[in-house]
Parts: sequence; C-alpha cells; structure tokens
Amino acid sequence: MNRKNIYWLFIGALMLVFSACDPIEDRDVLKNSFNPDAIELEAIQSTPGGNKLTLKMNTPGVTGYWDYVIDKKFSDRVEVIYPIPGLNTFTFHVTTAYMTDGTPMNVEYVSKSIDVQIDVLDNPLPAAYYALVGDDLEGKTWVFDGGPEPEQGGLWWYMVSPTNHEEVWWNAGGECCPPSDAAGRMIFDLDGGANYTYYSGPDADPITGSTFAFNSDFTTLRIVGDANILGSEGNPGNNPVFNIIELSSDRMVLFVPNAAGGTGWIWVFRPE
Repeated sequence: MNRKNIYWLFIGALMLVFSACDPIEDRDVLKNSFNPDAIELEAIQSTPGGNKLTLKMNTPGVTGYWDYVIDKKFSDRVEVIYPIPGLNTFTFHVTTAYMTDGTPMNVEYVSKSIDVQIDVLDNPLPAAYYALVGDDLEGKTWVFDGGPEPEQGGLWWYMVSPTNHEEVWWNAGGECCPPSDAAGRMIFDLDGGANYTYYSGPDADPITGSTFAFNSDFTTLRIVGDANILGSEGNPGNNPVFNIIELSSDRMVLFVPNAAGGTGWIWVFRPE
C-alpha cells in the first residue's frame, strides 16, 4: 500500500472518530402555549340585560381566573347572579407567563376583559345583599350598636378568645376605651359598584373609593381600599377581612380571630 492510500485511510479514520463524538441532538424549542390575541371571552345573560350571567373563557390550553368585581374564581367558567346594574367589566387573568420575545428572559402576564351591560336585576340577589345594602338596594348606613361613650355599657366592640367568639375577654367599648370613631358611620351601596364609604364621626369628611365583597358562601365580608370598618384601629388591627357571625336587616356582628396580641375581636352594628 503506498503512502497516498495510507494517508487517506488515516484521514477517514479521524473523521469517523470525531463524528462519533458529536451525537445528534433533538432539542425541544421553548415556545408559548397560547396567543394572547386569540383568547376568546364570552358572557351569556339568561335574559337580555338581566343579571344572571355565565362568564366563559373558551380558548383551549389557557389557565387562569376570573375577576368579576365582587369575587374571584380560578376557573374558565363562572356563573353568578350579579348585584350591580350598569356597564360592568369582567377580567380573565392568565396565570401562565407569556414570553414576549420567545425567550423566558422577558415575560408578562396577560389579562383580557369583557364588558356586560346589566339593565335589570331580574333575578333576586342572595339575602346578604338585601341585609347589608337595604331591601331596595339603594344603600344603607350602619353605626355601632352601643356607645359612643363607655359609661353607656353594652357589648358592641370587645376582645374575645380567638377560638371562641362567645368567650369575652375584655369589654373595651362598654367599659373604658371605645374607638376614636365610635360615633362614626358606614354606608354600603350598589350605585355603579359595591361601594363602601366611611365617616369617622358625625361631621367628618367621607373616605370614598373603597369597595366591599362577600366570599362565595357569604361567611366573610372584605373591605378593599383606603377605608376600613369602624373600630379597626388599635387592638383589632387593620384586618380588612371579617367573619360574619350575624347579618340581618337590623343587626351585623363581625369577628376576626387574628387580632393583635393573639386575640379575637367582635364588632356589633345596627342600621342608623
């Protein structure tokens, strides 16, 4: 075998060695699972302009939750009897990040909204709304069911066991130390939204712009915004979510089990 043949055999062997060290890769390309522009929302009213709604997100492969103002639900479908007339905006928030340039270095979370016009409350609302806002749903004012001076006695703002709201630990409002806004008032209404307005006293300016919401089984009341309920200062702490012990047309009793210092706290209100 001459030198030329030996040379080419050697080159061929080297090529086989290096090609064997370079395996073929089957790489998955990271890509988005949805197109934001293709997300389809649908709102179905049981009657034209009525308040019984079905909200749907119809796009496969998209997960997230509905924010329908009075509550949120992690589902692509929500059925609700809505309490607020007028033009309402409902938003679906996608919980899967969207890569804006096709890489995980730049992501955003997509939201998409749909407007629904409600002209008539043709389906009765849950009883809690009528109790809180009034039988005509035009708004209702609530004040403490006691005070504002401690010598007037009664149980209307007091500390309890965090595990037993009937176990009174300290009758603050009825014995010595009522809150500074004991003579204030609160207004709940459904005028274009689930509105909450706070007054710290008879002549005080209102704090507006806050809202209220019940949870799905109407066992808690939540205040959202700058204001809070009367008597939220000091020991009770600034907790905006309250367990509903009682809510009727003439009495509202709220409870937090996680007030300051490992205590519970009770508020008792009546209509003005």
